[in-house]
Amino acid sequence: MRVSHRERDQAVEILRVAAGDGRLTGAELEERVEAALAARTVGDLRDLTADLPWEGMPPQPAEVLRIDQRFGEGKRTGGWRVPRRMEVRLMFTDLKLDFTEAVIAHSTLEIEVDLRIGGNLTLVTPPGVVVDADGITKSRGEIKLPPVPGPETPVHLRVLLTGTSTGGDIVARPPRRLPWQRHRAKPGAGDTG
Repeated sequence: MRVSHRERDQAVEILRVAAGDGRLTGAELEERVEAALAARTVGDLRDLTADLPWEGMPPQPAEVLRIDQRFGEGKRTGGWRVPRRMEVRLMFTDLKLDFTEAVIAHSTLEIEVDLRIGGNLTLVTPPGVVVDADGITKSRGEIKLPPVPGPETPVHLRVLLTGTSTGGDIVARPPRRLPWQRHRAKPGAGDTG
């Protein structure tokens, strides 16, 4: 699994704290920080921090996350930890899974769905997240997925949907704005002229 800038920064912070606690020498800190900043995979970072406490790092996600909800709405947004597998049962419920800022530790997420009447699943998928709904048996409802990206686009997470939809919709869509776009100033903001 490819590593993000945020994960590199977290690893560097672990290394700095460890050096401050006397667990690493100055030379070891310098060597490991350099390697962390050049890391390409989560495994590379784990190797650099395996002998150090991971205080402040997000724990490993559960292997299976179960969501069984009737009526209302639910969501997973922000820095939620993506498990290897999810079991989602919805009736008269809208569930949004936003992968834009999610902590992704695996290359594949299997979601087994049971969507009953009014059970709707929305997946917010930034670049690098691909959804495959070929495993869904549908009697009612719609499945709307973005086009599959070309082979030149790197895939960080493949979401495999299986199960049944007997009256619910499944929609995968890109985020309305990516994290770095949210903080841009609006045109004309701050102008005093």
